Amino acid sequence: MKLVSMKTRYIKTDLKLTGFSLILLFLMSCMHDNNDTGFAYMPDMAYSNAFETYGSSPNFSDSITMLTPVEGTVPREMIPYQYTKTFEEQQRAGLELINPFEANKENLIRGKEQYTVYCKMCHGDKGKSDGHLVKNKLFPIQPTALSGDYVMNKPDGELFHVITLGSLSGLMGAHGSQISQEDRWKIILYVKNGFKN
Repeated sequence: MKLVSMKTRYIKTDLKLTGFSLILLFLMSCMHDNNDTGFAYMPDMAYSNAFETYGSSPNFSDSITMLTPVEGTVPREMIPYQYTKTFEEQQRAGLELINPFEANKENLIRGKEQYTVYCKMCHGDKGKSDGHLVKNKLFPIQPTALSGDYVMNKPDGELFHVITLGSLSGLMGAHGSQISQEDRWKIILYVKNGFKN
């Protein structure tokens, strides 16, 4: 009986000591100073050994950290644009490229959003070449009116080509690196269908 009560006393003491230790550990690890992160129990997780993007690295013979991709590699889900910036290639794009999206409400809303970001400043709210850059004479020449017959009668593929590589005159720059392929098609849907509303 005595042995059991002593064993119980040791267990109770161990539990008290363990509880006290946990409370003490919790209080020690909590700092009220925002400039001190407290104690790091696993510093290998807290402090990264990564190199700066443009810094030097001992891992490569040329010491360059940011390596260029291997020649011929293409980012995942990105199809390289196969046309060049010539009049013939623009017409070929018009014949071969077909808009994969339909003019539904969702696509027109997305097209309008992207048009507002990338096109409206020059081409205007309704595509009449009266954007804020034109009105304030910050653009050297009047851009093409997107709501006119000239653009409305062009195949979607030609418009996609111009958005991707820029206009042949050089007045409109290439937007292929800024706007995803999907959004370029949706902008075209908005230009052809959204100005009517």
